[in-house]
Amino acid sequence: MNMTERCLSRRGLLKIVGVTSSGMAIGRWLGPHVTMAQEPAHGKGMESFTGPGANSHWNSVGPYVTEPQKVPLILLTDRPVQLETPRHYFRTAFTPNEAFYVRWHLEAIPNAVDLKTWKLQIEGNVSKALALSLPELMQKFKPVSLAAVNQCSGNSRSRLQPRVPGGQWGNGAMGNAMWTGVRLRELLDMAGVKKGSVLVQFQGLETGPGPEGLGSNLFLKSLDLGNPVLDECVVAYLMNGEPLPMLNGFPVRLVVPGYFATYWTKCLTWIRILDVTDENFWMKTGYRVPDTPRGNTTPEEVKAGKVKTVPIERLPVRSFLISPDGSSKIPAGMNVTLRGIAFSGFGRVNRVEVSDDGGINWMTAKLGEDHGAYSFRTWEASWTAKSPGRYSLAVRATDEKNNTQPDEPVWNPGGYLWNRIARQEIVVGDAS
Repeated sequence: MNMTERCLSRRGLLKIVGVTSSGMAIGRWLGPHVTMAQEPAHGKGMESFTGPGANSHWNSVGPYVTEPQKVPLILLTDRPVQLETPRHYFRTAFTPNEAFYVRWHLEAIPNAVDLKTWKLQIEGNVSKALALSLPELMQKFKPVSLAAVNQCSGNSRSRLQPRVPGGQWGNGAMGNAMWTGVRLRELLDMAGVKKGSVLVQFQGLETGPGPEGLGSNLFLKSLDLGNPVLDECVVAYLMNGEPLPMLNGFPVRLVVPGYFATYWTKCLTWIRILDVTDENFWMKTGYRVPDTPRGNTTPEEVKAGKVKTVPIERLPVRSFLISPDGSSKIPAGMNVTLRGIAFSGFGRVNRVEVSDDGGINWMTAKLGEDHGAYSFRTWEASWTAKSPGRYSLAVRATDEKNNTQPDEPVWNPGGYLWNRIARQEIVVGDAS
């Protein structure tokens, strides 16, 4: 049985139906429970992992915590909750639900959802307002499945210099899943979008004080009704064939393939058609990048007020070496298999290359199964270090639109769009 068939399996649907009939949510979020701390020695500050040497830390350096429905993940903050996925969970194309990273924006996130009363409401400038229960979403519409990477806009923010505010993510604020649900376009067509409409706005169940005085106590995102990505969007109720974890947006979340996770509204409950520009904080002020190549600028240009910004949208092409991870020495002469993942928000990854000599020479890696244009693509390459020493392995990806990872850093005040070629130091020792 392939991944799509599993996602449409009777078992996965029945799990949700059973939950619906009981009126209880799949799980509750009760707050972090620290299980293994990576604290500095007494009297010393937390180790810095930005700037020179940052790539020695693939992940951030926070403590591990346990949450309902989750394996131990790396804690960045608990209000709002931000949890990073450890490196070893990226050895496969699909990230386990229990290891999927978590990112909320406001303090008051839902601990439970009562499916006896919960409805997905479609309102605003429509011919017919709708209020659909979870069983209605599952039974009235043909389910569709789509593999897509969900990546936080600030993934790898810790790499930027000078340092910028925000969660100091390593590389683990991302995950790939097979999402199953209802096409957004079908819901909009059922409601009937009226003439003169310009935007579709999305709102979930998180609330709480955002940046003071900016009307940011609700997390609202919107997309232009003329944006072709709306035809690919899915309102998902299954994640890798299972109900969504509470911390990842149960009962449904919006999937915007190829776009950063800021648009992937969790616990999606309201869809509004607007006939005016969306002036809320999260569109007008937050999640914007310089309107420059790669979103690159300088602190001086920002301070001088010279930077025009646009909303952040698609994921740049990226790739990672997952194993070996540099934690152990490799005997000289031993042949090892390098393994990793690659992805792009602009289309399929069709080439991954590896270098062990500082980017002078590149060898082409073997690509894994193609799960779709917006999915992780696994890759592997055979490599032998012929003599002892320290090797810096670099990996770069190219997508079907011919976007290739650059080897230059990027800087902007939001800490977004980092996709510089990643490197991993490997120590090779004498096997005698």
